[in-house]
Amino acid sequence: PIKAVIYTHNHGDHTFGAAFYASISDKKPKIIAHETTSHYVERILGILNPIISARSSRMFGTFLPEEQLINVGIGPFLGVSQSIPGYIKPDITFSDELKLTIAGINIELYHAVGETNDQLFVWLPDHKALMPGDNIYKTFPNLYTIRGTTHRDVKGWVESLDRMRSLKPEYLFPSHTKPLQGPEVAETLTIYRDAIQFVHDQTIRLMNEGYYPDQIVEMIKLPQEIADSPFLKEFYGTVRWSVKSIFNGYLGWFNGNIADLDPLTRKEEAKRLAIMIGGPEELYFELQDAISNNDMQWALQLSDHLFALEFKTKEVKALRAIAAEYIGQRSSNPNKRNYLLSAAMELDPEFKAEEILRSDAQLLKQLSMDNFFNILSVRLNPEAVDPGIYRACFSFDSGIKRTITLRNKVAEVSSFTTNCDLNIEVEDNLFKQTLAGMQNPIIKVASGEINTNGKQTEFLLFLSKFRT
Repeated sequence: PIKAVIYTHNHGDHTFGAAFYASISDKKPKIIAHETTSHYVERILGILNPIISARSSRMFGTFLPEEQLINVGIGPFLGVSQSIPGYIKPDITFSDELKLTIAGINIELYHAVGETNDQLFVWLPDHKALMPGDNIYKTFPNLYTIRGTTHRDVKGWVESLDRMRSLKPEYLFPSHTKPLQGPEVAETLTIYRDAIQFVHDQTIRLMNEGYYPDQIVEMIKLPQEIADSPFLKEFYGTVRWSVKSIFNGYLGWFNGNIADLDPLTRKEEAKRLAIMIGGPEELYFELQDAISNNDMQWALQLSDHLFALEFKTKEVKALRAIAAEYIGQRSSNPNKRNYLLSAAMELDPEFKAEEILRSDAQLLKQLSMDNFFNILSVRLNPEAVDPGIYRACFSFDSGIKRTITLRNKVAEVSSFTTNCDLNIEVEDNLFKQTLAGMQNPIIKVASGEINTNGKQTEFLLFLSKFRT
């Protein structure tokens, strides 16, 4: 029997399979994680779901034909589109460390910032065995992921690896890499942390010398002493992407170049460039020449200008797709390859994306009510909000009460239910399913399952202000 499931961090390939293990157990296993893991899972399944889903599907090649998907860098594929996330909210959490015995095995869990802020590693002291989560795999680490992420604490990642080294493990079981044993364990952990520290420290050094990110990426290469390690081939993360992320993590979006502080809009820049070379038609000819000369990165950048000018959009899309596919097919980094090939495919007017990260009633039960109100807040259409103040108050069968106050084109969420213009009474799960599109609000209002206290039309009008 399965006694416990440990989430090493919030990523779906480490959390979304828990429901299966619960389904084959007579008794629900304990779900153990860092205290912040549920927060990060809910953010991915909540306010960021549309954009993270879109960018993740590109990076992992979710919709690519089978013959084009070689791998995803740290595995053969990520089959997110075929399943509903089987996430179960943790019932045992900790802050810095947790020691426990499960099924007679002594286990120590340690918070280890790295690929995610909630990352942990598992230490089996009686066996000198270490499970590092995703803080090490057989490729240069993803210090930044192109699907999008909060800043990854690169210095903290090094410190986490040092904490692992201090335990002197004899066995290493990475999540996406074959196990290691003996002296190779210490050697690998050391060379990995050295590579991360090198990129971090040299980026900071060059930042302090006044260089911009686009300059620094051309100046930093891994030293030959470690560059040949099979654990540092740029098959998932890259040094270039890491440099940009480190710069942004310390100094934010402004690179220090005054020309980039408040630049011309993309459209205005495109207009002036077109005038310089004789008009948009000449810019289009330049794009055609770039394609003919296999100057594909320049072609991508030219197509941006032509899109801004809305000039021959159909033809430009077709040429941009050629450029993206050309670069993608020749990219050794699977993340870059898959993203470009997917972007090329999306430019086809016949392309239709399938829904990924679908929901069901069981998944929605695992997500907090506040998560759904946060989603509503960021999906408010400001053009649909009337002047003045309007309060919609919600009472749920669990006893939870929440109010959305529409004011100054924002939706303020609070737990105070007074001076309400609209009072709604509804079961927690029905409300969640309605917002997730699993239930029709018109039908549920008509049946009385969503009690609007006589204001059915007003409630439906209120919902229409949000792009749910």
